[in-house]
Amino acid sequence: MGDQNLTNMSSYVQTTLSKYAGQFNSYLKRIDEDHFILLTHMHDLAKMEDNKFSILDKVRTESSRKNMPLTLSIGIAFGSESLNEIADQAQSNLDLALGRGGDQVVVKQSGHEARFYGGKSNPMEKRTRVRARMVSQALVELFKGVDHVFVQGHRNPDLDAIGSAIGIVKIARIHGVKASVVLDVDHVNYDVGRLIAKMQAAGIDKDVFISPKDALEAATDESLLVLTDHSKYSITYDPELYKRLKNRLIIIDHHRRGEEFPENPMLVYIEPYASSTCELVTEMIEYQPQGGEGVLTDLEASAMLAGITVDSKEFSLRTGTRTFDAASYLRSIGADTQVVSELLKENIDNYLQRSHLVSTIDMIEPNMALLMGEDNKIYDPIITAQAADTALSLEHVDASFALTRRSKDVIGISARSMGNVNVQVIMEKLGGGGHLSNAATQIKGVTVEEAKDKLLAAINEYLKENE
Repeated sequence: MGDQNLTNMSSYVQTTLSKYAGQFNSYLKRIDEDHFILLTHMHDLAKMEDNKFSILDKVRTESSRKNMPLTLSIGIAFGSESLNEIADQAQSNLDLALGRGGDQVVVKQSGHEARFYGGKSNPMEKRTRVRARMVSQALVELFKGVDHVFVQGHRNPDLDAIGSAIGIVKIARIHGVKASVVLDVDHVNYDVGRLIAKMQAAGIDKDVFISPKDALEAATDESLLVLTDHSKYSITYDPELYKRLKNRLIIIDHHRRGEEFPENPMLVYIEPYASSTCELVTEMIEYQPQGGEGVLTDLEASAMLAGITVDSKEFSLRTGTRTFDAASYLRSIGADTQVVSELLKENIDNYLQRSHLVSTIDMIEPNMALLMGEDNKIYDPIITAQAADTALSLEHVDASFALTRRSKDVIGISARSMGNVNVQVIMEKLGGGGHLSNAATQIKGVTVEEAKDKLLAAINEYLKENE
């Protein structure tokens, strides 16, 4: 920005916030170029919450009109005898708001549930790669002096979780550190199974994977655990290993940060604008000493490209300039698009199941579609998610919800949106989470019909809040 624009924007923010604070009898003080401190009474905070913090919408729309898109993030805390505690809680609330993509307010009392307001805009892509380089260097520093790096994705890992995990393992290995992906190779989804079969056939790195049992035995106080493609510890691949190494933890993820978050990780790299975790890890590989040369084999590069392809829905969702840069780099070091196509091929049974789910489509609102599986049939979570994606590609569908039975006592809901409907907020009402355009939840101990009623109630509540 030019100096004049910068000054104009700075004074606009100062004036707008001061007026808003005055409206609610609050004290506002600028503490540096882009931070303010706000002090207010509880009854005025209640009025701000009733007002749904309209300042967020005001700043977003007015700054967009001036062609300087700007969003605010606010963290508010209260309810402790110690002002230091309140200050620390407010800072962690602000970090949570930023970790979820910004443009929102987090109000949270220590030990209580957080209340979220806003989060209506998609996270802006940051064009500079400074953070990727810094994290890449920090990662290598943390790897020094470690006896074993374990990397694990979420439960039922997909190609993004596994591809990025392989990338981290290879970064550790070029620095002479022992590293493995925690995975039971005999029980995996069909796409990951194909990748493992190809790796075994090629005879490359048979020791990339380690079973959860062996990992737990090999873990020591000098080991490190890296979580890829998730930050919620309740959905991590091997909870036992997580408990063993929860004080020596690194998180690399592209989902919005939720309330359930490990207490004191050594390094956190969460970028909600990114298409996939593979994109983030690819950038880190580029910043390795050899410029990334020779870090990945052609097949591993293809696996990471497949991870980006899956999570960006073939480069159509959440795809920024850096997504194409990462894909281009992987292609340049040997990723083969034909191998990617083979890894992502669908088997016939899955295709038929998905088509069956799509055939149950029911428009519950003028722009929202609901797909429902039978109560006595268990569906693979990946098929459920793909059915929700397919419904989204139909005309007049801005948001889709696919609801199926996952196991004897769990119903899963996959939610997708084009960006106009914030499905993350709807899923959070049901105990889940995710992205503005891509979220999910699981509900225990209900039938499919009961889960549908809960979902409809959450959607109605969301629509009322956003009238």
